[in-house]
Amino acid sequence: MSIEQIIALALIQGLTEFLPVSSSGHLALVPVLTDWEDQGVITDVMVHVGSLFAVIVYFWRDVLNLLAGTWDLVRFKNTHNARMAGYIALATIPALVFGALLKLTGTLDAIRADTLRVAKIIAWTAVIYGILLYIADVVGKRIKRMEDMTLAPAITIGICQALALIPGTSRSGATMTAARFLGFERAEAARFSFLLGIPAIAAAGGFTAIEAVQTGGGIPSHAIWAAVLTFFAAIAAISLLMALVKRMGFWIFMVYRLALAAVLFALIYEWVPGFSIA
Repeated sequence: MSIEQIIALALIQGLTEFLPVSSSGHLALVPVLTDWEDQGVITDVMVHVGSLFAVIVYFWRDVLNLLAGTWDLVRFKNTHNARMAGYIALATIPALVFGALLKLTGTLDAIRADTLRVAKIIAWTAVIYGILLYIADVVGKRIKRMEDMTLAPAITIGICQALALIPGTSRSGATMTAARFLGFERAEAARFSFLLGIPAIAAAGGFTAIEAVQTGGGIPSHAIWAAVLTFFAAIAAISLLMALVKRMGFWIFMVYRLALAAVLFALIYEWVPGFSIA
């Protein structure tokens, strides 16, 4: 893999993982829109791991509170941190179950193998979830904070996170949309979304690492370098998102998603002569 591709993948993942625009959708489009070979699942997961460390560093206080809460759970102590750790754990289950079903049935691999199908799915999900995010931001109340989280909204947001396994949906976009519909403040919706992503991303990275060891291939060096570069790009993206949602809301991400969909539809249906997705 060339250094140009490594840098491009790291920037794409780092800048889009925590913005509600779908990092996996953008990664899937890289081999579609360029002459580069598909970077492979291992590289995709490794750049997600780079994003994982970025959110842990950025929200280190929250992460320490969740670790303390996990210890409280083990000791059967009913504290705020314990409840939050429990909500995060339970909200992660839907994504793990849905991901396991897609893996066992081969559905996810079949989708990834069809280039044109992937592009069409990403285009439509960009439109649908972009509009939903905007509606949620407009009609959703801004009265709840993380301290107001209970089991029902946590599970609801967790179910929406599972939808992100569909290319182009956006894990952060789906969870932030749900949180805004449920009345959480913009920054708090983003904060819970980021923390909820930690176990999901960690699980995906762990399973892929195990598969790499079992097959004897290991994790290639270019994937490790891509993860390191992704870390720095993701830190910048988190800072940007937190600033934007406080000052502007989520409408700017709807505009981006609609623009991305327009470009993809133009390529898919050959609206511009000489430009298409083969």
